[in-house]
Amino acid sequence: MDIDSTRWLKLRSGSDIRSRENDLTDEICARVGYAYARMLADRLRTTPDTLTVAVGCDARPSGQRIKAALSRGITAADSDVVDGGLCALPALFMRVSQGAKPGSVHGAVMVTGGDAAEEVNGFKFITAAGGLTDADVATLLRMAAADPVPERLVTRAQFMGDYRDYLLKRAAELLKDDALKPLLGLYVVVDTATLGGAFFAKLLEDLGADVERLEDGDLAEAVPRFEADMGFAFDGDCSRAWLFDAQGRAVDGNRLIAVVAAMLLEERPGLTFVTDSVTSTGLSAFIAEWGGVHYRFKRGYRNVIREAIRLNDEAIDCPLAIETTGHAAFRENGFLDDGIYLALRVACWALDCKREGKTVFDPLADLSEAVEARTLRLRILDEEDPAASSQEAVEIILSHTLEDPEWQMAQDSREGVRITFNLDGGVKNAWLQLRMSVHDPVMVLHAESDIPGGVRRVLGELYALIKDTELLDLTPLKEAVE
Repeated sequence: MDIDSTRWLKLRSGSDIRSRENDLTDEICARVGYAYARMLADRLRTTPDTLTVAVGCDARPSGQRIKAALSRGITAADSDVVDGGLCALPALFMRVSQGAKPGSVHGAVMVTGGDAAEEVNGFKFITAAGGLTDADVATLLRMAAADPVPERLVTRAQFMGDYRDYLLKRAAELLKDDALKPLLGLYVVVDTATLGGAFFAKLLEDLGADVERLEDGDLAEAVPRFEADMGFAFDGDCSRAWLFDAQGRAVDGNRLIAVVAAMLLEERPGLTFVTDSVTSTGLSAFIAEWGGVHYRFKRGYRNVIREAIRLNDEAIDCPLAIETTGHAAFRENGFLDDGIYLALRVACWALDCKREGKTVFDPLADLSEAVEARTLRLRILDEEDPAASSQEAVEIILSHTLEDPEWQMAQDSREGVRITFNLDGGVKNAWLQLRMSVHDPVMVLHAESDIPGGVRRVLGELYALIKDTELLDLTPLKEAVE
């Protein structure tokens, strides 16, 4: 099957592959597996026949079919495959991060559509270096387009059992308690509609926690109804977690980052936290007040992880890379994108707090949150070269900051452009950011304000500046200001 490489490249979504499941035919998936095994061998300066690759999938209906086809391609390159079946992304990550330990592998591929709709599926690629870049995935797709596939052996393993044993050990270390039930006294509600939720509920029960399982309900209603300490939910591949406090309020976005930062800073001040670029000014002030440093970087879980690793290599004490979307990677956990580890870490801290008559959410009383926030998606009109149009739109704004002193470029503007405003005599009490989406040919515009009406004002100024350009579909922006 010959497929034009330009069509293959449309399957790329940032550093992943993602498309509707019908587009991911068995032949395409096999070619992707074949190309990945050869690319991995080149990186490790060896031959594919010396490699073992782990594969797994989330619970999407197309997952098993796609995984089987992917495995056929990997084995066709003479690499061995270890099939973990239905598993969490961090359980797969662990196999690679173990290095030379028994049971470790050279690379891994997770079949998942991430946070996309159920009919969307794809691949996340894992290496000992932390995963492929956007450019690597483009190269892999070109290789897959060029080379058809040769059938080999697939063995099976129980990744989740090994992952569970690791988490049980970590919980005992975090709690400094070698009792069989170290979480005895913690009462939680867990959304068990996903693989991760069901796994985490059983894990907490094994650790002694009292767990209410919610298979088809509303955590926001259930947590206060059960008078539980907190609630937990996970995405399909267990790479993201969400928390709910005792009142059933969602603790996500900036609030989630604040809770985790407070937890780590209570243990050791002076830490640096890498987050995505859309975090609030209130979060920066919160982290500073707790004795830490907030380092904004690019959107995308691989981006924040790579930057955190780089900072540590430069002797900056950075224990965490975390996104407002719920992705979190701890240095102590090998910088794995692991929602279950995040949830376990907070659960252990929650018991410590409860014993002291506090909750993990008490620090949020000191978090200043925006009065208003708005996110708009502006379609890029040039479908042939959306990146160039995106950069041109950013340049227009950057040029304006040289002419208008009220438009102040943020010092940590590391993705697209982030502008702060001093409204009504305040200081940096509103901001907007325009950046290119990680996955789609659109520019994402986000604005926040600490005073009522501020978002509309700054969006109005932006619209006045770029309304005559033909780079973007400004309809959503125009409607927002009118």
